[in-house]
Amino acid sequence: MLWLYNIAIQLYGLIVKIFSLFNNKARLFVQGRKNIFENIQKKIDPTKSNIWFHFASLGEFEQGRPLLEKIRNQYPEKRIVITFFSPSGYEIRKDYALADGVFYLPLDTASNAKNLIAAINPEIAVFTKYEYWYHYFETLHKSGIPLYIISGIFRPDQIFFKWYGSFNRKILSFVNHFFVQNQESKKLLSGINIKNVSISGDTRFDRVAENAESPKEFELIRKFCDNKNTLIAGSTWPADERLLALLIANKPDWKFIIAPHEIDKAHIDEIIKLIPLAIRYSGLSAQSPDAQILIIDNIGLLSSVYQYGKIAYIGGGFGVGIHNTLEAAAFGMPVIFGPKYDKFQEAKDLISIGAATSISNAEELLNAFEKLTENKTAGEIAKRYVINKTGSTDQIIKHIAKNF
Repeated sequence: MLWLYNIAIQLYGLIVKIFSLFNNKARLFVQGRKNIFENIQKKIDPTKSNIWFHFASLGEFEQGRPLLEKIRNQYPEKRIVITFFSPSGYEIRKDYALADGVFYLPLDTASNAKNLIAAINPEIAVFTKYEYWYHYFETLHKSGIPLYIISGIFRPDQIFFKWYGSFNRKILSFVNHFFVQNQESKKLLSGINIKNVSISGDTRFDRVAENAESPKEFELIRKFCDNKNTLIAGSTWPADERLLALLIANKPDWKFIIAPHEIDKAHIDEIIKLIPLAIRYSGLSAQSPDAQILIIDNIGLLSSVYQYGKIAYIGGGFGVGIHNTLEAAAFGMPVIFGPKYDKFQEAKDLISIGAATSISNAEELLNAFEKLTENKTAGEIAKRYVINKTGSTDQIIKHIAKNF
């Protein structure tokens, strides 16, 4: 089975190179890995040990960030190296001040794993939520370097729990300890004889709660909202935006801020065509408060923009799955999202306590909007849910600090 895995990795690399000829993300993926080991050697002293954090993308970075920053705060002498698989994570956080080096993760081959681990010399490795790479995990295991999965979550439909998943189960066997989000994950792992598991919850709760306590201020956005009821739509896709356009037409007394998941010019232009009265954040001025709809065409604002809203719509629910609901909930906002949320425990929880609603069409969106805006306690319930779930980071650091 390993030979098939190796072929798949090489094939993936070849496909990305082909796509890089006309796709910007694929181009960044390929270019960012050129001369990767030379770049690491310029920044990282292999004679000194490091703590290696790997994140698939930006969302996983924010998830693991509380642990990273607590380690940096409590153990300032420790050196931290970060790798990303996706350009959407690396390109935004490549200059992250608390890391001694930020790099792309080379493709998972035996030679790349050996070379990378030799180059960064990790004393421990921390992977967030998912991404299970055979050669990296095996090399860490053979080198005696502890490997931790934090905020892990497992579902019965994953290949690890299928009769044909023996190869994937072997990858899990290289992990020293799993910190998982819920009891179901622990039970599933126990069913395949993995016992080194703790239920620690999700470190994202620590991150979003911290962010809500001291968000960045955006004076122009505050003036745009002008103390009026505002819906914040975060990480939206075209299917979400079509529904939001209909809601906007029905709610002239509300303000709307839309932060699309993709902010390339073509997508922003499509939103403007759909909602002609919308203005771009890049063109926002102190003279714009009379506008009703604002489109955030910059990266990195959304997590703090939620502070100006009364209710949130979270995008992605008509595609592969919803995006981060917790950032909005932490500010005491009830949330609405599309039908594909089954992989997200927090979304299920928010629905069960009356702080969220899932919708499938424009009529349901309008009904959910009316229901949640009339419910004066839904926002406070959402915020309390987040606060009650914090503490994962402290639990994890007590365990892994035994290695320091």
